[in-house]
Amino acid sequence: MEYAGIGGFILLVLNVWAIVSIIGSGATTGSKVLWTLVVLILPLLGFIAWLVAGPRSSRMAA
Repeated sequence: MEYAGIGGFILLVLNVWAIVSIIGSGATTGSKVLWTLVVLILPLLGFIAWLVAGPRSSRMAA
């Protein structure tokens, strides 16, 4: 089995979900750009940081 490939795919899906949520959030444009760059440059650590402290989508806040 190719566990590394499955793990990488799961991380990719989670990062795409995080970026979509960042873009849909009510945060400022600068904040959105910064969080998106963090998630793209540091996929695992950026996702965890976003999960803990990042902007939430406007759907989640309602």
